[in-house]
Amino acid sequence: MTTTLLLAALVGLATGTGLIVAIGPQNIFVIRQGVRGSHVVPVVAVCVVSDVILISAGTAGLGAVVTAHPSAVSAAKVVGGGYLIVLGLLAGHRAWRPTVGSASNDDPDRNRGLWAALGTALALTWLNPHTYLDTVLTLGSIANSHADARWAFTFGACASSLIWFTALGFGSKRMAPMFSSVRAWRILDAAIAVMMGGLGVSLIAMS
Repeated sequence: MTTTLLLAALVGLATGTGLIVAIGPQNIFVIRQGVRGSHVVPVVAVCVVSDVILISAGTAGLGAVVTAHPSAVSAAKVVGGGYLIVLGLLAGHRAWRPTVGSASNDDPDRNRGLWAALGTALALTWLNPHTYLDTVLTLGSIANSHADARWAFTFGACASSLIWFTALGFGSKRMAPMFSSVRAWRILDAAIAVMMGGLGVSLIAMS
């Protein structure tokens, strides 16, 4: 790898990290799954593979197509915002009336089906307009500014997603002892409800 390609990859790694690390619904879901120890590997895999697809699509020129259709972007904001509000309401309900035994391994939500967890991870990724702004538009545009080194930049940005979500999923798993009480889960779910609801309302307001 030449110096130019290496530098582009490092810039991609740093830029991708700066965008992905920002706390959003996708990150919150990964944290919750990690703390519960529920389907962490497949959920992390969905987040990483989705980012790789979107970042690569941005580098390949999809960003220009999305920009050319503002009405589609507005519609996506409304749909995504509505979905986040629903998730926020569900989290608020859990905080207000926690499931009996939610602090134990008998919690039915902890053992929820694999497909339900994957479906939520996919929805939080592909129905969130901010995902496209960060990956397809922003990272795609920056990648193409590197000309012949654009795919090296893309590689670095994709690597940042792999590193971040792996660390987030398995790092939060170590926090499980902190959530051995129902009160701790109520606090977490209340915070999730506020953030999800706020993001949802802001997306609809911007549509």
